[in-house]
Amino acid sequence: MSKKIPMRQCIGCGEMKNKREMMRVLKTAEDEIILDVTGKKNGRGAYLCQSKECMEKARKTKGLERSFKMNIPEQVYECLQKEFDGIE
Repeated sequence: MSKKIPMRQCIGCGEMKNKREMMRVLKTAEDEIILDVTGKKNGRGAYLCQSKECMEKARKTKGLERSFKMNIPEQVYECLQKEFDGIE
């Protein structure tokens, strides 16, 4: 019997992909938005494909705002973009 692969939907393109192939953006208890590289931190997670296009789409369509049900300042997106560039 094969093990079930956890799938997550990208908040940028809306595609379902393997959780391990994606990046997790996390909202902590302190309402801080960070990139969760380990995927194990506590908090509300939203997933993004590992591509700049999906990051841009999520920014345009307010994907993070919807996922976390809160307003997200522009500098948070800039921070995420910088962290993202560091990983690529």
